[in-house]
Amino acid sequence: MLTIRLARGGSKKRPFYQLTVTDSRNPRDGSHIEQVGFFNPVARGQEVRLSVKEDRVAHWLSVGAQPSERVAQLLKEAAKAAA
Repeated sequence: MLTIRLARGGSKKRPFYQLTVTDSRNPRDGSHIEQVGFFNPVARGQEVRLSVKEDRVAHWLSVGAQPSERVAQLLKEAAKAAA
């Protein structure tokens, strides 16, 4: 089953997340099929907090990928910001 979820990067106490499409059986930071965006929860000032490749996310959702709960919230936030 395909999942769109967050893979953690960054350093200690400075998280940075990649939005990735992966098989749900893979580990959180394991291999992925495609990176479809990023989320920086500690962005300050002019730094970009959330970036989503909306066309690729729409493609993966159309072929049956399921977003995690947090990714679903982030996708709503990105859609709201784009509108």
